[in-house]
Amino acid sequence: MKITQPTVNEVRKLVDFNIKMAKETENKILEEELVKLGVNAVLTNSNLGYYVVAKNENEILGSLMITFEWSDWRNGMFWWIQSVYVEKEYRKKGVYKKMYSYIHQKAIDDPICTGIRLYVENNNEIAQKVYKNLGMQETYYKLFEVDFQN
Repeated sequence: MKITQPTVNEVRKLVDFNIKMAKETENKILEEELVKLGVNAVLTNSNLGYYVVAKNENEILGSLMITFEWSDWRNGMFWWIQSVYVEKEYRKKGVYKKMYSYIHQKAIDDPICTGIRLYVENNNEIAQKVYKNLGMQETYYKLFEVDFQN
């Protein structure tokens, strides 16, 4: 398994992963063309973030996206893990762990990065266990939002 950043030729798979993840975790149906525009935006503008993919010799097994949040308290950047998806047949085989290790090392090597964060569905206990096993800690923050698309 190799961890790398995807090419523009791999947009279709990233779109597919995002659509599957939304359906599986939140029972949301995403508009394919809108997701494609969003994925392409990240792939063509590194200020928005970047994707990481896990590949074997034939296919992409999983992906995640990193976005950035400036922290004035720390004078540094938090990296947010988002859009995590691993193909069902490759789960519990170390795919996410390998992607996380990759971005964790990149974050440590980046002098501006002050930490890594993610949000997870309250009921997604399997994912929460994975994150805790990798050394992430649950915070005392709750997430609030106004969603202009729903």
